[in-house]
Amino acid sequence: MRANGRLGQDLGSVGYTVAYATARDNLSLGSTVVADSVNPIGETRDSWLEVANQAGARVVEIELLRSDLQDHRRQVESRTADIDGHQLPTWADVVARAYQPWTRPHLIVDTSGRTVKRL
Repeated sequence: MRANGRLGQDLGSVGYTVAYATARDNLSLGSTVVADSVNPIGETRDSWLEVANQAGARVVEIELLRSDLQDHRRQVESRTADIDGHQLPTWADVVARAYQPWTRPHLIVDTSGRTVKRL
């Protein structure tokens, strides 16, 4: 979607809409789907849940967070894009992002001070 150049950097709701449809199709085929995306607001979390429910799939909701802000900032500022042309958010972008607390039970994994090898 980014490569065609028509949508610009911020895919916004278009990206989520395509991801929901892709997940729904794969769940309907009996595949397992891991929806790894930033979901800072209830609307996107609810939409993922609706996709799974429509397919009759089991859902496990997991919130990853970094409770140590200095560690979080280091992680954000040290990332490199692995998709051609993709601009990663800056620390200012991250802290300015709206966040709505979760309203239903879910797992929480705090990744502060951890790398993939140490989780």
